[in-house]
Amino acid sequence: MEHIEQSVLRQRSLSGLTASEKWKWVRRFYNSFRGLDVLQPLVDDRSVTEIMINSHREIFAEQDGQVRRLSVQFESKERLEDIIQNIVSGVNRVVNESSPIVDARLKDGSRVNIVLPPVALKGPTMTIRKFPETPMTMEHLVARGSMNEESASFIQTLVQCKYNIFISGGTGSGKTTFLNALSQYIPAEERVITIEDSAELQITTVPNLVSLETRNANTEGKGEITVRDLIKSSLRMRPNRIIVGEVRGREALDMLQAMNTGHDGSLSTGHANSTKDMISRLETMVLSGADLPISVVRQQIASAVDIFVHLSRLRDRSRRVTEVCEVAGVREGEVVLNPLFIFQEDGEQDGKIIGRLKRTGNELMYTDKLKMAGMGLSGMRFEGD
Repeated sequence: MEHIEQSVLRQRSLSGLTASEKWKWVRRFYNSFRGLDVLQPLVDDRSVTEIMINSHREIFAEQDGQVRRLSVQFESKERLEDIIQNIVSGVNRVVNESSPIVDARLKDGSRVNIVLPPVALKGPTMTIRKFPETPMTMEHLVARGSMNEESASFIQTLVQCKYNIFISGGTGSGKTTFLNALSQYIPAEERVITIEDSAELQITTVPNLVSLETRNANTEGKGEITVRDLIKSSLRMRPNRIIVGEVRGREALDMLQAMNTGHDGSLSTGHANSTKDMISRLETMVLSGADLPISVVRQQIASAVDIFVHLSRLRDRSRRVTEVCEVAGVREGEVVLNPLFIFQEDGEQDGKIIGRLKRTGNELMYTDKLKMAGMGLSGMRFEGD
């Protein structure tokens, strides 16, 4: 840092510059050579949760739930391309005109998605999703109003008793954050394997942890390691639980089979607009990788997944748990859900939605895992029982 400061001071006239202005120039040069250039202050700012680069001249950021365009920009398209190459090379990824789309991560764990021309028409495009330095806990989620203590305690017990839980939600609804929060309730003596496209999970409470990450094909089209490959390999690694960061395609079948073959307590996430929509998406994913009768696919889903938790980002930009449903089996060829908690909106005040996750009155139907954990129904009493 000192040699950069001396270089800046030599190249620029000191007349008329205050100490803070000098420091600003030093930081600007430092970020240009050693950081992410104009993006570095945004990455360092904890209040910024997402950075969206549409082109080298067009940068947006989400801060305190509001997205706004920034005045900063890269000096050229080539400079942005240099930053992109530095990011992907740091995690052994490749992105170019032949392979113009890639997922990567920053050193602090932030998720990065990159799309290059000719796919991106405006120029190199990059989206950075930032995560808290320390993983969010259930207590934090309760304090933020994402759920209440009753539902948090209920889900905590389900994790400890090794129920298979699938988290669904739209983009930006907080699925990875919620998955991190759930992981804190996994008993420390268990062995956990995590499988992700780009490593984002921050599991700190399990010592016996193996983290696996996919790999793109090389320039010759060889060497690709998919989520499906990693799931199959993980079954030979003696896991107690398998956590799949997100299922998007054919790997859904392998995940369901893992849940059905003794790896109770496994967790995963997927994109959907509701719990019912997530079931339909899982069916489509499985069918894309296997020619199976739809009745068999639905039976696989019903046998593998015990609980669906759905997250939503509401119109006031708050992230809430809106559904907690038990999978109650297959009836007349359809997967049947037993809703346990549903978010009820009670109104709006000062632009904020007023509401809470309310118990439906339905009881948990399948309690075998509770009994095996030595808890029984007495450990699952709700408020007001």
